[in-house]
Amino acid sequence: KICVNPPKRLENRGMIYTNIRENRGDIIMKIVLASDRNGLDYKKRLIQHLEEKGYELMDVGTYENVPCDTPVFAEKAAKLVASGECKYGILICATGTGMIITANKIKGVFCGMGYTDLVTQYMRQHNDANMIAFGQKHMGYEDVEHRVDIFLTTEFMGLHHAPRVQQIRDIEAGKEIHQTPIMNPNWK
Repeated sequence: KICVNPPKRLENRGMIYTNIRENRGDIIMKIVLASDRNGLDYKKRLIQHLEEKGYELMDVGTYENVPCDTPVFAEKAAKLVASGECKYGILICATGTGMIITANKIKGVFCGMGYTDLVTQYMRQHNDANMIAFGQKHMGYEDVEHRVDIFLTTEFMGLHHAPRVQQIRDIEAGKEIHQTPIMNPNWK
């Protein structure tokens, strides 16, 4: 069930905060969005789409169609996800690449490119990604919107994917990793 409060836009630490929530039991999902000027149009449209669905949103910029530095906005969003203040993050620039590179520098962030529906689904199911990026100049808006919906509603599977995600966390912590044994002898 979606519980929608009237939208209130509040300035908060240089971010625009929309007080709309999706209520899944006790869980309130907060999502952060960031873009540079090349992703501004899609970000604005996604904010409207996600507000209609009842999500709690934070927009960390950019807010104007003027030249800006992509890493500034990707870092702000990634830190909010890494800290747990936001569950997921959505990043948009011309290609998505600069946003992904920047976000993945922040410990605890798993960001990938939503370039197909299936890749977006696997990003969550297999890799427990908590951020997704898009390239506005290379993707149609309807595809981006649909993939955001896939991303936000797909759960991590765990199972044999959990040790692989842990390996990524171990690399991030500076630990040495090793190949895990094949658990299914009939894998072929």
